[in-house]
Amino acid sequence: MKVGVVRETLPGERRVALVPDAVSKLIAAKLEVAVQTGAGSEAFYMDEGYQKAGATLVPDARTVLGQADALLKVQPPSLDEVAALKSGAILIAFLQPSAHAEVVKALATQKVTAFSLEFVPRISRAQSMDALSSQAGVAGYKAVLIAANRLGKFFPLLITAAGTVTPSRVLVLGAGVAGLQAIATARRLGAVVEAYDVRPAVKDEVKSLGATFVELPLEAQQGQGGYAAQQSEEFLRRQRELIGEHVAASDVVITTAAVPGRKAPILVTKDMVARMRPGSVIVDLAADTGGNVELTKLGEAVVTGGVTIDGPRNLASTMPVHASQLYSRNVSTLLLSLVKDGQPNIDFNDEIVKGSCLTNAGELVHPQAKALLETSKA
Repeated sequence: MKVGVVRETLPGERRVALVPDAVSKLIAAKLEVAVQTGAGSEAFYMDEGYQKAGATLVPDARTVLGQADALLKVQPPSLDEVAALKSGAILIAFLQPSAHAEVVKALATQKVTAFSLEFVPRISRAQSMDALSSQAGVAGYKAVLIAANRLGKFFPLLITAAGTVTPSRVLVLGAGVAGLQAIATARRLGAVVEAYDVRPAVKDEVKSLGATFVELPLEAQQGQGGYAAQQSEEFLRRQRELIGEHVAASDVVITTAAVPGRKAPILVTKDMVARMRPGSVIVDLAADTGGNVELTKLGEAVVTGGVTIDGPRNLASTMPVHASQLYSRNVSTLLLSLVKDGQPNIDFNDEIVKGSCLTNAGELVHPQAKALLETSKA
């Protein structure tokens, strides 16, 4: 069985799906690995490293796609890449079906068995395959560095001969993996940190990192697998009213709230931004899915009333070395769970397979993929 890796073609995507260390593990599991020349160069993983690990270098993507029994990617393939895949191949990637319905349908037509990493269930056995979490952790760390770079203040308390400098106040909205990493990073830099999440269960995790958990008199709906659920508009309206005072008092706000497969909820309105002090900074990690801030513009830093709202695009890709390393472990672990003695051995009764498989044998087998196809036909 041959595993293929190609260079990512989405503008700005610097990650690679497989790093040399993971190549060695796949070869030890009786798999062959073919890597397109230069596939890892943007993440500083050079061709020589892949060769030493036992991979075969292939000069062009089309050859890799045509030969691969299993293709590992970060971003969804283009329609041309799907057409070049062999029928019956396995694909593992962030497929983002809510935004790429045509690609999902093309994968079904090509009879590709496609696994979307967004839908790997959050169970203990699948933790090492949870790429959504590993990449969110990278983004949460980098978000705080962006905020610190833009903020015209120190983060920590400083006592100097010229006087005392008070610490910056950071508010993190959403205490999932990205939010918790943001909290930990802001605390390491010495800031006073508050955090809010609709899930009361994360309170202890927030406090363990040295932050204060903001408690609001609201009853939220809990999502499946530890994710936040989509809340009612009345809940969100009341939430914005109550959180406004905390936003206004903060020097930095990091927003991380996302609901898988849906548009991100608006947590910070333009009126709330207007109440913040000039020089304050907001970093919106949900910008890729619509943004948690009403004024967010994807890929831009907007300044209004002296407040900077940064909506970074694909933030994990800006730290490609470790982001690729973590992602590679996730996808290679998932792939190895689908093979035995170097050959495909997919158990569709397995909870991980059922939860993450979008297409198989020419059919859309995931409920969300089916809904997307029905919507496009309407």
